[in-house]
Amino acid sequence: MNSKTDSREPDHDDSERAPLLREPREGLPEVTSDPGTLAGVIAALGAGTGPVAVDAERASGYRYGQRAYLVQLRREGSGSALIDPIACPDLSGVDAAIGEAEVVLHAAHQDLPCLAEVNLRPGRLFDTELAGRLLGYQRVGLGFMVERLLDIRLAKEHSAVDWSQRPLPEDWLRYAALDVEILIELRDRLEAELEEAGKLEWAREEFAAILAAPPKEPRADPWRRTSGIHKVRKQRSLAAVRELWYERDRIARERDTSPGRVLPDAAIVEAATTMPRDANELNRIRQFGIKLARRYPATWLKAIDRARDMAQSELPRPNAPGDGPPPVNRWADRAPEAARRLDAAKSTVARIAEEITMPTENLLLPDTVRRLAWTPPETVDPDSVGAFLRSRGARNWQVGLTAEPLTKALRVPEEG
Repeated sequence: MNSKTDSREPDHDDSERAPLLREPREGLPEVTSDPGTLAGVIAALGAGTGPVAVDAERASGYRYGQRAYLVQLRREGSGSALIDPIACPDLSGVDAAIGEAEVVLHAAHQDLPCLAEVNLRPGRLFDTELAGRLLGYQRVGLGFMVERLLDIRLAKEHSAVDWSQRPLPEDWLRYAALDVEILIELRDRLEAELEEAGKLEWAREEFAAILAAPPKEPRADPWRRTSGIHKVRKQRSLAAVRELWYERDRIARERDTSPGRVLPDAAIVEAATTMPRDANELNRIRQFGIKLARRYPATWLKAIDRARDMAQSELPRPNAPGDGPPPVNRWADRAPEAARRLDAAKSTVARIAEEITMPTENLLLPDTVRRLAWTPPETVDPDSVGAFLRSRGARNWQVGLTAEPLTKALRVPEEG
């Protein structure tokens, strides 16, 4: 859970705060790292009852990719378990033991992909972070919600450590075990609040949608996410960003290390802007002095030379091609009626979100609202608007709340 929202920072003096949770109630379990011990964990989970709290620790910023380096589970009647997924890479037995029991995760979209890699695929889900968003909580980090709703504090250290390290220190393992210690209690409290607010069925639709969502397609141009790329103005320099990015990614994958530890984004952007021709010019860029970057000067220079020698037709376009509407700042001049529709639609969604105490993006995705305003159905009525929203992944509860008001909003420019 090292990259989860909220760093559990204190809001006020510790003397006025809830008590700190220091130890798992049954003590710190041993790490499961062999098939025999895993069989015991599987048997215990199968004999337990009720939902299963699950968490995973990754090594973001240290290793390539987002694989899990520790999986934590807890269930009533079976206690807590810590599993090393490197030593036990197939958790299909755990998956079978859980069966159709509900799995409780915090920020499920972050952990589900790495859990799927070890064959742990929940059939039912309760996401405590998403529940908090639907309830209108301004902060939905695990530490904040546990303190607010259960009057217990979780320790904040070890959230961004290198979980690929072996052996894992005992205090790290204690931190990991405590993350699932109270997750079921938090789930129960949130479910009660959702039911009281009339949002429980909405939440169930959201949880089902998360599980049904297909894996994300790889980005067509992942290099365009390089931090600071907006400073790169020339097409040839953009080509240098692209070439350097792919070389860095190849090295990072081969070494199983975070790309930023090979070469920082800032180094890529500066090299692409200045286009150094030799090692002396390259070394004047401060970020090329980090340990791993210094090992590959010839690689970096060859990447820059490829961009320098590239034919004009091979250079990347300044903006990535997309299938959606143009940037909103161009609408007023290019399509004033669409701009008026968008203003009316955004105001409508914001009003409804305020009425139900929820962030607007959890009511309807901003991209969905933009696309609807840019290209509304040929006949604008609640049915056609609802069909459009469903085509963009909106759930029944969202369509029920917004289709009719958005129909009125889309008609405003026509009627006014």
